[in-house]
Amino acid sequence: MDDKQQKLDIRYLRMAKIWAENSYCKRRQVGALVVKDQMIISDGYNGTPSGFDNVCEENNVTLPYVLHAEANAITKLARSSNNSDGATLYVTDAPCIECSKLIIQAGIKRVVYARNYRLDDGIRLLKQANIEVEYKNIEDNVS
Repeated sequence: MDDKQQKLDIRYLRMAKIWAENSYCKRRQVGALVVKDQMIISDGYNGTPSGFDNVCEENNVTLPYVLHAEANAITKLARSSNNSDGATLYVTDAPCIECSKLIIQAGIKRVVYARNYRLDDGIRLLKQANIEVEYKNIEDNVS
């Protein structure tokens, strides 16, 4: 991969990290951007569905109806005129298995993430589906 793409990857991941700041979740704030042809076509962060109170946890446990950042970005695309065929998903945290299923079905061909998650079944599923997956540490890469 060329140096220009590496720099773009880091910048998009940093933007996803900033977007995560919109989340009301206390335990973990996650941001996601869907990029196609060097254009951001969708974004998302983890949080409650539209119309729900912006409370993600109860007794330090995430509520079951909280949407992940990837799911928010992908479902937002469904309500737009854009599609994610061949796009890249930039996400602050490694996708879980449920989000990985959505990523596969959405036609996303590349996932770049900045933080590992304790479970790696989502990453394994993406690789099994021949989706390019890359981990990049944005804390060490400031450019």
